[in-house]
This record gives sequence, C-alpha cells and structure tokens, in this order.
Amino acid sequence: MDLPRLPERVHARELRRAGLTLNRRALLAALAALSLVSACAGTRNGADSGQDHVVYHLSEGLPQASNGLRNIGNHLEVNPKAKIVVVAHARGVDFMMKDAKDANGAKYEDLVEQLVRRGVQFDVCEITLRNRSLKREQFISYSSFVPSGVAEITRLQQKEGFAYLKP
Repeated sequence: MDLPRLPERVHARELRRAGLTLNRRALLAALAALSLVSACAGTRNGADSGQDHVVYHLSEGLPQASNGLRNIGNHLEVNPKAKIVVVAHARGVDFMMKDAKDANGAKYEDLVEQLVRRGVQFDVCEITLRNRSLKREQFISYSSFVPSGVAEITRLQQKEGFAYLKP
C-alpha cells in the first residue's frame, strides 16, 4: 500500500484525510504489550535470565539434609550455572556441624565442600544458635551466618526473585 507523503508533524485530522485512522486504544495496547515483553525478556537483578536462583530450606534434621544435598547435586548437574543458597534453621543446622555424618557414615562436610566448590552458599540461622545454645565454632568452615533463617528466605524470595524449594 502506497502511503501519501505527509509533513513531519501530522495531526489526526490530516491522517484521516489521507485515509489513515489513529486508534489510541490500539496504540496504548501495543505499547503496553511491548513494555511487558521487554520486561519479561530482561534480566532479573542483573543476572543471566537463563540462570536459576533457588533457595533450599532445611529445617527438619539430617534425613532432610541428605535429600536436599542430593537434590542440589542433581540441580547443578542439569544447570551448573544455577545460583543456589541453602538456608538452615532449627534441626536443619545439624548437618553443618563439625563431624556430622549421614546414615552411611559419610561426613556432611565433604558433601558441603563439593557443593561450595560449585558455587552453593550455606547460611545458618543465628536465632537457632541462640535458642539451642550452639556456638559458631561448632560449625564447619563453609558456614555463613544470617540473623534469621526464615527472614533470609523471605528476603531472597521477595527481593531477589529466588524460587523456593523445601526437600
């Protein structure tokens, strides 16, 4: 379709005279859709949009920790660039203590070390330490400490867009 040549500044009535119509609603809808597509295609918090961001919540003791660590290994097998944070509180901190072993006698510290080398972060709740009369020195060196485990999980989900998994 050949369009007539119009001056640079065109008013709606000139467009109508040229046989073109200006539909403001359609224009606004198109702009809104373009904004939505642009936002969805963007990155989350500056990270690669193909990178998973997951917080694993451990609070139920050694069997849950064994399952969670296995799940994390599987996760990293299919997505090695995943950003994974493990937040432990209540009985969930037990696997992070020095000399803790799984049901087969394997030291949790060795499993944690392997995951730390792959970029996994392990956070331990300080409220749990206080409530259980535990000290930081009782934990393996790969432990990071956060004031509150549940508050940290909430922050990661709401402020940083992390997915939540509880094995």
